Amino acid sequence: MAPPTNSELNEKREKHCIGISPERKYFRIGSTWVKRSLRSCEWQKQNGYMHVPLFSTERILNEGACLQFLAETGNPLPKLLGCFKDNSASYLLITEYVDGVGMNDLDAESQAAVSKELQCHVLTLKKLTSDTWGGPDKMVFPPYRIMRKSNGQPWRMRRRKQQDLVFCHNDLSMNNVIVDPGTLKIKAIIDWEYAGFYPSEFEFPFYQRLGPSVALEGEVDDFDLLTQMISEDRD
Repeated sequence: MAPPTNSELNEKREKHCIGISPERKYFRIGSTWVKRSLRSCEWQKQNGYMHVPLFSTERILNEGACLQFLAETGNPLPKLLGCFKDNSASYLLITEYVDGVGMNDLDAESQAAVSKELQCHVLTLKKLTSDTWGGPDKMVFPPYRIMRKSNGQPWRMRRRKQQDLVFCHNDLSMNNVIVDPGTLKIKAIIDWEYAGFYPSEFEFPFYQRLGPSVALEGEVDDFDLLTQMISEDRD
């Protein structure tokens, strides 16, 4: 049987499902937000090929661990209700749907104001240090801008002799910052799937411009720099 397209899956969404991406299925039930990884029967055809999400379940479990770990830091986060694995899919549940707008929906002046607050939260994260790579449960997911170019071989993480790794979100684009449009206060920083302890250079300020957390045309691609920091010796 041919894999479904994204449009086909979205046409058959269940009650409370508000959207399906090539990587995730999203539900809103009252004030609760649910995100889960796709089952294999939901993997989708893109450009003539089936898209297989990399470490899809593990990244959601890492996000749950990060939200729990960061809950007492004072950073604006979605409150975690639970994160668990169910057969071939995992779910990330949050007690309340975070109402607001993405930073990307604001005008340039408002974005600049939000950016100042966001930089303070990034500094708070950098005060959390470790000598062990990855998230609180030791799951290591280099940022998507690295993972999308990797050759699929295991990462040989360079050992650290001191606690010089800092906590990084690793996907700080504008659309991952939810803002109160009236006060311009940040209500929540979302999507912590790639987060964990990494060199500070990993936390690139993608929130300073529109677009995804990858190098756009005309920007410097830091793939080689970051992979050298991870490991001197890769297959």
